[in-house]
Amino acid sequence: MQSNEQQPERKTLDDRSRMTELERIRHSCAHVMATAILRIWPEAQFAAGPPVESGFYYDLELPHRISPEDFPQIEEEMKKEIKANHPFERVVVTREQAIKDAQSGRLGGLSERPGNPSKFKLGNLEDIPEGEPISYYKNGDFIDLCAGPHVMRTGNIGGFKLTNVASAYYKGDERNPQLQRIYGTAFKNKTELEAHFKMLEEAKKRDHRKIGAELGLYVIDTEYVGPGLPLWLPKGAVIAEELEKLAKETEFAAGYVRVKTPHIAKEKMYLTSGHLPHLYKDSMFPPMELLEEEDLVRRHELEAKIEMLKRTGPYFDEGNPPTEDDLEESRQHNKSIYAALDEIRALGTRYYLKAMNCPHHHRIFAAQPRSYRELPLRLAEYGTNYRYEQSGELFGLMRVRSLSMNDAHIYCTPEQFAEEFNAVNEMYIKYFKIFGIEKYVMRYSTHDPSRLTGDNAKFVNEPELWNQTEEMVERVLKENKIPYKKVPNEAAFYGPKIDVQVWSVIGREFTLATNQVDFAVPKRFGLVYRDKDNTEKTPLCIHRAPLGTHERFIGFLIEHYAGNFPLWLAPDQVRVLTVGEDEQLVNYARGIVQELRANMVRAEGDYTNDKINGKIQQAEQAKVHTMLVVGQRDLQAGAVSVRVHGKGSLGAKPKSEVIANLLADIRDRVA
Repeated sequence: MQSNEQQPERKTLDDRSRMTELERIRHSCAHVMATAILRIWPEAQFAAGPPVESGFYYDLELPHRISPEDFPQIEEEMKKEIKANHPFERVVVTREQAIKDAQSGRLGGLSERPGNPSKFKLGNLEDIPEGEPISYYKNGDFIDLCAGPHVMRTGNIGGFKLTNVASAYYKGDERNPQLQRIYGTAFKNKTELEAHFKMLEEAKKRDHRKIGAELGLYVIDTEYVGPGLPLWLPKGAVIAEELEKLAKETEFAAGYVRVKTPHIAKEKMYLTSGHLPHLYKDSMFPPMELLEEEDLVRRHELEAKIEMLKRTGPYFDEGNPPTEDDLEESRQHNKSIYAALDEIRALGTRYYLKAMNCPHHHRIFAAQPRSYRELPLRLAEYGTNYRYEQSGELFGLMRVRSLSMNDAHIYCTPEQFAEEFNAVNEMYIKYFKIFGIEKYVMRYSTHDPSRLTGDNAKFVNEPELWNQTEEMVERVLKENKIPYKKVPNEAAFYGPKIDVQVWSVIGREFTLATNQVDFAVPKRFGLVYRDKDNTEKTPLCIHRAPLGTHERFIGFLIEHYAGNFPLWLAPDQVRVLTVGEDEQLVNYARGIVQELRANMVRAEGDYTNDKINGKIQQAEQAKVHTMLVVGQRDLQAGAVSVRVHGKGSLGAKPKSEVIANLLADIRDRVA
C-alpha cells in the first residue's frame, strides 16, 4: 500500500521546542522501534522517523519485506529497550563528524557498518541549514541524526503498538528510492492506548463511507462522473439543504447579503489574486482554452495573411542571385510570417474552474463605488469549488474534488475588524451548540518571516501588515477567552488564519472550518472605499466558512451521529405505521402524513398489511427518526403511539400534541 501521508516539512528548531509531551513520546517511540528492528535486521537503512497526528512512523530500506506478522517480534524487542530505561542523550557534532559517521554506517545503526554507509542520513544532512547545530540522539547502542526533542528515558514511553506498513518515496519524491514505512502509535500509558483503539473500533462502525452507503446519502461514480466528485442522492441532498437553510437564516440575522457567482473565471482573475502562477496552480484543474468569436475572425485573417505572404515571397535561383537588399527583404518577409503564427498561438482566453470564491467576491465589491457607510459589507454564498486533489489523497467526503463551501467575505475597516472577527467566532460556537460539539480548539496559524522573499517564499512580502494583523487576531482571541493553539508557518499566503479543530462524540479529531484575514489580495484588485476624510482606503477582508464544505461537514456529522441524525436534520423524519390495512385506519394515517407534509415535515406512511414489528424493524434499520404507530385504539382516541429511533416507545399521545411537538423540535433544531 502506498502511503497517503504527505512528507512533512522539516521542522525548525523553534517548531521542535513547541512539541507536546505526546509528540515527544511518539518521536522517542520511533527511535525505540528503529532500535528493535536493527536488533533483528542489522542491515536496515533508516531515513526519517517523525511523530505524526495518529502516532509515528519510520521509513527504512530493508531486503526483508516487513509485514504485520513481524510486529510481535519487533514489539518484543521494543519492550526490552523500554524496560532497559536507557536515557536519550543529545550530542552536538560538527558537520564533518556527522558526514564521517554516516559514511561509516554508524548513524541510524547500533554500531559502525563497514561497507554499508548510512546513505539516507547523508541525504538528510544536506537538509540541515548551515549554521544550525547538528545533533545526535543516543539510546542504548542506537545513535541517530536527530534534532529532537525526546522524553528523558526510554522507560517514559507508556503504551505503544505497531499498526501498519506502507510504501513511501524517500523525501516524498517519486524520483527517489521507494522505502518501507512502518507505522505505530504511543501514549502516556496503556489505559490511553486502549481507549485510542476502542475509539478506532467505534470509528470503523461510524465510517461515513459505510453509513453513507447504507442510508443512500451519496455515491461516487468513478466510471462516468469521476473520482472525488460526489453525487448527492435525495436523502443526502436533504441534509445539505438543511445545513444551507441553517446558514442562510443565521447569516441573514447577522447582516449578511447573498450573492451568486459562476463556476469558472478567466486566468487574469487568478493571476491578479496571486493564486496563479505558483501558489495554487497544483490544486487547480487544468485550464480551458477558448476562442471567442473575435478570436476566430482574427485567426482567419492571419491565416489568409500567411497564405498571401507565402505566395508573394521573394524568389531566387541560380540565374537570379539575391542582392543584400533581397536577403533583407526575405528576412522581413519570414519575420512577418512568424509574427502571424505567434499571434495565432496567442489567440484565445484561458478559463479555470474556480478553486475558491474570494476573487469572484472581490469583483462584486469592485462592481460599484463603495463608501465607509456601507462597511462592514458581508457577502455570503454557498459556492461550488473544484480542486484537483491527487487521487491517492481522495477519501470519501473528507477529501474531494468538488465541494460546496459555506463561504463569506467580510469587507471592513481596521476599526471594525475586532468586532467582525469575534462575531465569526461566536457564530462557530453557536453552531457547535446546535450540533452537540463540546470539545473544540482554534488553530491560530501565523507566517514565517524567513519565507517572505526568495525561492522559498510562501507568504506575501508585507512584514508590517503581517505583524499588525497577527497582533489583531491574537488580541481578539485573548480578550474573548477563546481557546487556541498557535501554529507558526501555516498561515494563508495573504494573512493569518484560524482553522477550527473539533472532536466528535467518540473523541475523533476533525478540521472543519476556517477564519482568515486578508490584507493583501484586496489591494491587488484595487478594492477601495471612500472614508470619512474623503480619501480612498483599502478594506481588510475576512474569509470565513463556519460550516466548512457540505462534503466534509456532512462526513463529520455522519460519524458524529453514527447516522442517527436529530429530527430537524434527519432525511427520514417521520414514518406513520398502521396496524393492519383497515380502510378507516389507513385514511386516518394518511391524514397525519398529509398534515405533516403540509408543514414541510419529511413524512411518509407504511400502510401495508405486514406485521407491525416488521414495519418497526424496517424503520429502525433505515434510521427513521420518529415512528407514529396507529391502531384501532389510537384511531378511536385521536391519538398516535410514538416511537423514537434508538429510544423505543414513548407511549400513546394525542395526535395534535405530537404534531405540535414535532413542529416545535424541527423549528428549534432540538438536538
